[in-house]
Amino acid sequence: MNSEQIAMLIRPELFILVPVLNLIGTYIKKTGIIKNWAIPLTLGTLGIVVSILVLGFDNGFTPSVILDGILQGILSAGVAVYAHQLKIQTARARLGE
Repeated sequence: MNSEQIAMLIRPELFILVPVLNLIGTYIKKTGIIKNWAIPLTLGTLGIVVSILVLGFDNGFTPSVILDGILQGILSAGVAVYAHQLKIQTARARLGE
């Protein structure tokens, strides 16, 4: 499964989470608030919470909506971290590292 297929699994109303989580991750990394190994966990947690809230306020906080919010949050954070790593690895390859 490639990144385009994974991105298609994210609901359109939650796709804005991907760049937002990417920006939050970049901010956290630059400020050093959280250790690097904990940044993906933090972004995953934020993605899950926001997804549950968005979907819950739209459709009610039923167990299926909460489960969908968890999955959508994990997918959003995963795509954000993947995009960030892709950018870093591509830049390193260009520099010949």
